[in-house]
Amino acid sequence: MRPDISVFGRYTYLLTEVVWGTVALGLLARAGALRRAAATVVALYPIAYVWDWYTLEIGVFDIKLRTGRELLGIPVEEHLFMVVVPSLVVAIHETLHDVRS
Repeated sequence: MRPDISVFGRYTYLLTEVVWGTVALGLLARAGALRRAAATVVALYPIAYVWDWYTLEIGVFDIKLRTGRELLGIPVEEHLFMVVVPSLVVAIHETLHDVRS
């Protein structure tokens, strides 16, 4: 059985991004990889934005549990997603390969 976090209503997606973003930030700080993650996010963000905008535009998916606020044509939560996901990937990679351990 999985927990039902939809009780947060329109803030569900935002809260999810904040929680996983906090995890990523903690791991990145521990591994000393904040700059590396920032460089990855900067490199990937334009591609992710265009991809996200297009898939939302043509109706590939519909995000129901979101705030309803948009920035540059996509939900604010999607902007956070485009920062959190690559940050978490770099964080896990750097944590697994941390030579200081």
